[in-house]
Amino acid sequence: MNRVLIEAGELRGLLAEGRPVRLLDVRWELGCTDGHRQYLAGHLPGAVFVNLDTELSAPPGPGGRHPLPSPEGFSASARSWGINDGDLVVAYDASGGSAAARAWWLLRHAGWPEVRLLDGGLRAWQEAGGSLVEGSETPAPGTAVLSWGHLPVVDRETAGELATSGVLIDARAPERFRGEHEPIDPRAGHIPGAINLPAAGNLDGSGRFAGAQVLRSRFEAAGIDGRAPVAAYCGSGVFAAAEVAALAVAGFDAALYPGSWSEWSSTPGAPVETGAGDG
Repeated sequence: MNRVLIEAGELRGLLAEGRPVRLLDVRWELGCTDGHRQYLAGHLPGAVFVNLDTELSAPPGPGGRHPLPSPEGFSASARSWGINDGDLVVAYDASGGSAAARAWWLLRHAGWPEVRLLDGGLRAWQEAGGSLVEGSETPAPGTAVLSWGHLPVVDRETAGELATSGVLIDARAPERFRGEHEPIDPRAGHIPGAINLPAAGNLDGSGRFAGAQVLRSRFEAAGIDGRAPVAAYCGSGVFAAAEVAALAVAGFDAALYPGSWSEWSSTPGAPVETGAGDG
């Protein structure tokens, strides 16, 4: 299994050695549109801003609020970020890896093996003594050659089947899973048979991922044993990528349901469950 995370101290060391590292700033949060402004106010030296809505997603539509980008579009974006063959790519955000994990997942899905999440993100970098710079970075176009389909994906039909034949994880907050609060999608609740393991629960008090054994124990307690297939969904496929990353840290492979609840809840006739369910 390729490593998922990189510590801030290790990243500082690699940069000091002159290693070819491409830094991606993926600051994004649901309902907020000021990620680029935050980037301009201060980012890791050399980092380029990545727009989750336009570069890590296709336009909203029948496939949900954040469908996967086309292979061609994503390859063009990766080259515009200055990624060259042989580069280590490190993605970070300021929200516990929830947005940066989308870039991590897509690059892995596109066959790029050397990609990591900066554990703890911007806060960890500053706590390790790393500096920030203002303004924008415009790298020379990169030479990265990407393919597609290297990580498992499930569609709406398969996700529904996995809820009974395997393990389907809902990575949203408990109140959205139970259907008590739905701020954005057309119906409240969850996919029948899904279990609720909020992605936020994979982090410790400092915003870093919990240790591999802690994560493994959390997933095992939920019935994940490495034998039955596992998939994760959330509101629109963003936090679910962070769940897949945490599962990878714990040693489990999992598929992503990109359409997630935004697609499921918009589909006429798709069954909806409310309450605590089995989770």
